[in-house]
Amino acid sequence: MSAILISRIIGAVVLGIIGAFTSLPIFNFVQQFVDVLTLSQGVVTGLTAVIFAAFGFLITPYITIKPFQTLIKLFTKSSAQSLMSGLIGLTIGLVIAAIMAYPLSLLPRPLGQILPLVGLLLFGYLGTVLFVTRREDFSNLLKSMGNKMPARAKGESERRVLVDTSAIIDGRISDIAKTGFLGATLVVPRFVLNELQFVSDSADSLRRQRGRRGLDVLGELQENKEVNVVISDIDVEGVREVDDRLVLLGRQMNCPILTNDFNLNRVAELQGVKVLNINDLANAVKVIILPGESLQIEVIQEGKEYNQGVGYLDDGTMVVIENGQRYIDKQIEVTVTKILQTSAGRMIFAKPTHE
Repeated sequence: MSAILISRIIGAVVLGIIGAFTSLPIFNFVQQFVDVLTLSQGVVTGLTAVIFAAFGFLITPYITIKPFQTLIKLFTKSSAQSLMSGLIGLTIGLVIAAIMAYPLSLLPRPLGQILPLVGLLLFGYLGTVLFVTRREDFSNLLKSMGNKMPARAKGESERRVLVDTSAIIDGRISDIAKTGFLGATLVVPRFVLNELQFVSDSADSLRRQRGRRGLDVLGELQENKEVNVVISDIDVEGVREVDDRLVLLGRQMNCPILTNDFNLNRVAELQGVKVLNINDLANAVKVIILPGESLQIEVIQEGKEYNQGVGYLDDGTMVVIENGQRYIDKQIEVTVTKILQTSAGRMIFAKPTHE
């Protein structure tokens, strides 16, 4: 039995009892204005109780369960910082209303009786809205007053970044965090963690391994003292897909999304959400090599074309060596002839220097 049905039954019983006890006064009051048929006391009591019970059955959920459910959804969607800001704003608003209540109560009636209540509601509402909408500004202001560190530096060091499932499974985020370059609080929504668990429980062995690796990476991040990781219950309503929920959450929280998913990258950028792509970072930090430069490389396998050899740099960049097949399993010096940038990454073409 649902909570709404239970509330309807309780409401019908309570209002039915109230209707039974108040039936005669109500009947006498109505009879003063409308000429009604003479009815017995039992009939009047029964009719009033039925009317009150029906009314209670209809309206009880809307004054008990429904408002409570709405508050739960609101609190679930709001971050802890927003809730704390709203509580502080409400408290300050009520204090101001209490200070204004006495002067307002001295006004002539009925203003002296109505305005204190109006001020209580108005200042409480304004304080809550003001502190929630400007929570970041108030937070930085309070911190700058308590510490000599500039507010801008504090805002940058405590910025938040939403983390996508693909970035966790990829694993490189853990190595990046160890370097200390992130400088942000990594927020992992609960629905991302649920998707990660779903992948780790997959019947497909490859997907299962990737999911478990993601859980291990998340564990390493939580143990890393260089970065703060928060598992958040904040969510958005009316959206089922994880990528869509991340984008909407990024817009609501005004924070970027860390991912290496190309499709999510494009969708987020189209909706004005900043994206931190791990693949872009990896390409940006690769060593810059120009045609004509020499480098040492180990030839490890044959190339696709005749007499080609293939080697790899430390960052994983493929080097195709002309006439390099005979140098397999040897480390030689090569001269770069051409660099090709593709969607899959960068390829370097070279030839042995001493030929």
